[in-house]
Amino acid sequence: METPLVIGIVTAFWFFVGAVLPVLLQFFMWRSPNKGIYQIMLILTAVCCYIFWLTAYLCQLNPLFGPQLSVDMIRFMQMEWK
Repeated sequence: METPLVIGIVTAFWFFVGAVLPVLLQFFMWRSPNKGIYQIMLILTAVCCYIFWLTAYLCQLNPLFGPQLSVDMIRFMQMEWK
């Protein structure tokens, strides 16, 4: 999958969990005294999970360092790939 598509799909999912579900909860639990707790729980869950996912995804997308290979392995790979 393309990178912008994956980021868009996951962003849309966590936006739904963090923005749409708390609004829907307002209408479904209008008499509950714990309504605010559930709304904040959904918002914090969405924010924390999204930040965790985005950090892990972006770190894998452009790593700071690659695998540590010995000189012999690099030469072997050069010979095999020619």
